Amino acid sequence: MSEDNKPRPNQLNIEISEEVADGIYSNLAIITHSNSEFVLDFVRVMPGVPKAKVRARVLLTPQHAKRLLRALADNIGKFEQVHGQIRETEMPEIPMNFGGPAAQA
Repeated sequence: MSEDNKPRPNQLNIEISEEVADGIYSNLAIITHSNSEFVLDFVRVMPGVPKAKVRARVLLTPQHAKRLLRALADNIGKFEQVHGQIRETEMPEIPMNFGGPAAQA
């Protein structure tokens, strides 16, 4: 075994299936939380289509959610240093009931 292939202490070997490696496209994220977890639902909304499906759901502990926030901020900063500032556009109005009945209290 060469020096480059020797396992290092505390090294994590991560595998990814072909299906997961293909990824999904999402243009809407819905974030909810309880006292013990954050739930990130990734949705693809299509113009003129009143129904949308959650394409992926990720559950995180509050600690991991905060780490994700920091990692995203760090990576966005690095991206903008190379490619320039990301312009934010106005969010189009999306009916938050997604065609279902309106919530009632």
